[in-house]
Amino acid sequence: MVKSHFYDAIIIGAGNGGLVAAAVAAKQGLRVLLIEQHNLPGGFASSFTRGRFEFEPALHELCDIGPKDDLGNCGKLFKDLGAEIEWYPVPDAYRLIVTNESEKVDVTMPFGEKDFIDKMEEYLPGSRPKTEEFFALCKEVNSALNYLAESKGHPDKKKLMQDYPNFLRTATYSLETVEKAMKIPENIKGILNAYWCYIGISADRINFPLFAAMFIKFMEKGAYVAKNRSHEISTALEDRIRHFGGEILYNTKVEKILVEDGAVKGVLTDSGLEIGCKHIISNASPHLVYSSMIKPSEETPEFAKKSLNARRVAPAAFCIYLGLNKTKEELGLKDYSYFIYPTMDTTKLYNSMKNRDNPLLQATVCLNNVIPDCSPKGTSIMSFTTLFAEDSWEDVKPEDYVKEKNRIALNLINYFEQSTGIKIKDSIEEIEIASPLTFARYTGAFRGSIYGYETDSWDSILPRMMMMESDVLIKGLRFVGGAAFRTLGYSSAYMSGETSALLTVKDIKEGKQNG
Repeated sequence: MVKSHFYDAIIIGAGNGGLVAAAVAAKQGLRVLLIEQHNLPGGFASSFTRGRFEFEPALHELCDIGPKDDLGNCGKLFKDLGAEIEWYPVPDAYRLIVTNESEKVDVTMPFGEKDFIDKMEEYLPGSRPKTEEFFALCKEVNSALNYLAESKGHPDKKKLMQDYPNFLRTATYSLETVEKAMKIPENIKGILNAYWCYIGISADRINFPLFAAMFIKFMEKGAYVAKNRSHEISTALEDRIRHFGGEILYNTKVEKILVEDGAVKGVLTDSGLEIGCKHIISNASPHLVYSSMIKPSEETPEFAKKSLNARRVAPAAFCIYLGLNKTKEELGLKDYSYFIYPTMDTTKLYNSMKNRDNPLLQATVCLNNVIPDCSPKGTSIMSFTTLFAEDSWEDVKPEDYVKEKNRIALNLINYFEQSTGIKIKDSIEEIEIASPLTFARYTGAFRGSIYGYETDSWDSILPRMMMMESDVLIKGLRFVGGAAFRTLGYSSAYMSGETSALLTVKDIKEGKQNG
């Protein structure tokens, strides 16, 4: 039951961005209502149990948290909100295995600039100068993006040119283009680019600043996971929303966003409840909002329709969750994070996502290597993730669905065993398989996409951040989450929530939408 029929701001969706937006807005003194169609907060950031195991559905690791004495932006955000989360540091950046005979690689890379560069030099003698040059450029790019975020879309162009000249030189180029211009050898690129699957498009299309910022945040601040899965993060944020006086309405779907003369007027829920407001922060994607939620439909701006048609929905996840009846030591699972690719040709890998024939690329983790007691004594847990692009699951018939996802799961597990020499199939006690259809059904994400929109350079973090204000196409309506201006990823979604909430507070203070 809501306490009012009018709020300063209504937040649609309790995903990562929506939770932070609600908490920050409530802390700033706004009357806030968060509406969520599920009975729990978090969206992808949750957990589930099978048998005696509790699994993490989506998160592998969070960058930009940082240690207590050197917090990253995301770490500072949680601290400022008073969110109590027990963080565990991930020991190494990743183990990268490339199985193609002509490209064969098996390396374990550490966090930290010096340690990473030293390890690269150990694996590839003579690589130090180019690796150092890459790190220096990534650091400049990340500093520039931090400045842009602080400027809220109104940067001083003179300062950008003076302080971040290399950022401007690389801003519109792809990762592949920049590395080619830097004359980085292919074998070095292969190791540097291992995180590409966290963005989900090929290196010839990944916007360099986006990759650079992600890479350097991992290297400088390390990676962290919450002790009690990402559900711990979501419930901690829920607690802060209520602490600051915000309200939450679960099991309720926003059917319509009410618009009049180009401005937000409120929402209509699936129970027929009409709630007034002049500011909405939507964790639901622009595709969903503009295509079916704006009422009357003629209030949807023509530019919104054109921009949505120009964008491509990012890849969806296929995950396997394994509860194993042996310990990581018994199985030989020495690493937390495994990136296993049949090749480092990311264009070939991306194109392979468009069909279900033989998916092999995978990002696989053994959580016990970060949180030893995350599973019952004498056991361990693993999760496997691969990606599917476009409409690769649309031709699966209902009667073939279970057989097909089991086939793909077995394929991925076999490939892991072949690539690592680690045998796990005989130790499987519990298995759960989530296809793109599973994620679509659970979260409402179109095709089960976990990344929002693909981040080509024309639609990546820089243009989105520069257009934060001009992208407010309906007065009082802002977006958060993976489809918003900070683009994909847990950390980006959290930070987008903070920014959108503060901009909404600013709008209210300046009298926008008061008439």
